[in-house]
Amino acid sequence: MIVYGYHPVREALRRRPHEVRRVLIAGDSGRGAAASRRREIEALCRRRGVAVEALPAAELTARAGPAHNGFAAEVAVPAAAAGERPDPDLVVLVEDVQDPRNLGALLRVAEGAGAARVLVRDRGSAPLSPAAAKTAAGAGEWLPLERVTNSAQTIERLKADGFWVYGAAAGGEPPWTVDLTGRVALVFGGEERGLRRRTRELCDKLIGLPMRGRVASLNLATAAAALLYEAVRQRTAAGGGGPAGSRGVAAEGPKDAGTGGAGSARSGPSSGNGSSGSGGAGSSPSRAGRSGPGSVRRR
Repeated sequence: MIVYGYHPVREALRRRPHEVRRVLIAGDSGRGAAASRRREIEALCRRRGVAVEALPAAELTARAGPAHNGFAAEVAVPAAAAGERPDPDLVVLVEDVQDPRNLGALLRVAEGAGAARVLVRDRGSAPLSPAAAKTAAGAGEWLPLERVTNSAQTIERLKADGFWVYGAAAGGEPPWTVDLTGRVALVFGGEERGLRRRTRELCDKLIGLPMRGRVASLNLATAAAALLYEAVRQRTAAGGGGPAGSRGVAAEGPKDAGTGGAGSARSGPSSGNGSSGSGGAGSSPSRAGRSGPGSVRRR
């Protein structure tokens, strides 16, 4: 697989240099920041024992596409890092995301928020393509990504493992009124149709972002960022959430990867942004109710 762009290539060299077969650099990288980045990549390659090949920019574009920024790498397709997963507290499940740029942007957001892993419904979802890796800006090198065959079965397994499962959907409860501490899985649907009907039924609660303006929904990654960082806020306030050594949020990043469409066959866009939604920021967050043994707070 070809990974292209400065950040994805650098993270591949840092994270899994044994899987980098060769790094390709535009021979006419220019001056200033471009030259500094080239020296950094070349130094990493020397330390990691990775071959470097300088190519004319036109040839690099033919191999990696026009958005390479002077850098590309031939790497092995990353496998799900099952043996490296920590005991997770915050998990993301996504289904039917068809635009690889949306998938990459979601990975970047999930990694930045400290999610333990991202589960992607295999059928109907975009692959981890070079375009997705480029938009993820290296996040895919640090965040375990697992393809799953069935969303419903995955949700049932998460519940059995002690997770509360919250689906993002239009008209859902504002996230600041829901308890997002403890073991939490956030579920996002596709750009066009949102969550599948069975997925909605299995979620403990549906959450969404009230839309105060005139647009009907937000981009998938934008909505995911709002929901994930509300979880980070609550978990940090509770004293037990968030990864150690949390850093400030950097504003730099790729442009919007697309917009979520209105719901048709399935209800609500994946962003989960309904125009309704009661409760203010001062409301006390609550868990979704469930009768029987499942109503006990999972730990």
